Amino acid sequence: MSELVAALPMYDWPEARDEVDAQWALLRDAFRKKGIDAPQTIVRRNGDLPPVPGGIHDAQGKLIAPDPATLPPDELDFHKLWLHPALLFAQTCWGPMELGLSRQVQVVGQPSYDAYEGGQGELYSSALVMRTGEGQEVRSPADGRALIPLDLIRGKRFTFNSLDSMSGIIALTRDLQAAGESLDIFSTRSESGGHRGSIVAVAEGKADVAAIDCESWAQAQRFEPAAREVVIVGWTGWRKGLPFITAATTPEKTVRALREALAGLAEQPRIQRVG
Repeated sequence: MSELVAALPMYDWPEARDEVDAQWALLRDAFRKKGIDAPQTIVRRNGDLPPVPGGIHDAQGKLIAPDPATLPPDELDFHKLWLHPALLFAQTCWGPMELGLSRQVQVVGQPSYDAYEGGQGELYSSALVMRTGEGQEVRSPADGRALIPLDLIRGKRFTFNSLDSMSGIIALTRDLQAAGESLDIFSTRSESGGHRGSIVAVAEGKADVAAIDCESWAQAQRFEPAAREVVIVGWTGWRKGLPFITAATTPEKTVRALREALAGLAEQPRIQRVG
């Protein structure tokens, strides 16, 4: 049995878990054909992570995360997952990567967002949503430029999934800055804990505006009833989507094999080789 860890947590909604498991099976089998001891299943709980007695340390010996065995077993702490020394393969976000995670992991590939409005290849954008009737619905710009309805969102209440989310807040912040504005355009800001929660908050009138990455929006249209109560009124500009990563300690030979396996799956709808 493999002692390595894999996870695909970023779009792992309960209703989509069979699809996520199927995606991992495709990846796992491709990795195994390259001689990689990929685990049979992905982890979904802290309790599924191998213990690291004494905690997780970086290359300089600094403690950067506690032993996963000390975390609530039925939850999944994404940041501790990403830092686990046994991590073979997982998804993350460029927000945490820019905030320091990139020093602790290696990027092995990018997913393709061709299947979603607002996506092209490895690039994706976020849909700005408001309650139906409060703004005119717009399609994503073909050139991937930001389309921010400044007058419409000014003075409104903004909700976002987390402060380190590229799709939920950082991309919008940068697009606003490019337009000579800032997050101060909103009357209030609140953290929802997830894109799905942001959609629900807007639909229920607890917030007025949220930025939802294009794949999460497509997922919400399938599985979240509250998505029928909101409409897209704008888009952030294209940025690189969620990268696939492996631990900093993963051997160079294994990283090369992971990339080769991803390249072999390049014709699949959601896999794309890293450049």
